[in-house]
Amino acid sequence: MNIGKSYSTKVNPLLQYVLNNSMREHPVLKKVGMMTMDYCHNNMMVSSEQSQFMVNLAKLIKAKKAIEIGVYTGYNTLNMALALPDDGVLVACDISETYTNMAKPFWKEAGVENKIDLRLQPALKTLDDLLADGQAETFDFVFIDADKVNVDAYYEKSLLLLKKGGIIAIDNVLWSGKVLDPAPDDEDTMALDKLNKKLHKDIRINLSMLTVADGLTLAFKL
Repeated sequence: MNIGKSYSTKVNPLLQYVLNNSMREHPVLKKVGMMTMDYCHNNMMVSSEQSQFMVNLAKLIKAKKAIEIGVYTGYNTLNMALALPDDGVLVACDISETYTNMAKPFWKEAGVENKIDLRLQPALKTLDDLLADGQAETFDFVFIDADKVNVDAYYEKSLLLLKKGGIIAIDNVLWSGKVLDPAPDDEDTMALDKLNKKLHKDIRINLSMLTVADGLTLAFKL
């Protein structure tokens, strides 16, 4: 079975079987997905099967505080907010008011807008603000799915904010296979490859790299 996002790959009978027999999408999530697929940059959306997997991990560790770096149209933001308890909070980091305005009506419809703390500024600034606010080692789950050049900085600051036993999920770590032979002038691929190799040797975490969608790394803080 080819690696890729379910909505962006040629129909694969085995992958379709997986979706047919595992997906449990909230009705509003389906609406977000359908809306996003009508948009020209829909490849930026996390796949539904990856989102459900991450949400199940968050539930497993009883996550109460989470961070999402890169919101886009809010599919995964909504899914994670639905999974958090009533007093949970998801700090959602993005720089696009256009994309996040597309997401907000769905968050409201699903009744989770009170759990989502949207920060419209560079994510590194938001992470620094959280650290300055004394929130180091208070978060349970972080999902990194934003610009790739800054992915190492996102990881390092997220690790400071994460509790021991918490999880950092990093998207696109296989980058359509480009990480196998990064071009020297391809800053995104070079950054991902460098981080992948760094995490393999990082004694601060336990690690799994999965061939889910475009590649998903899970770092478990020790």
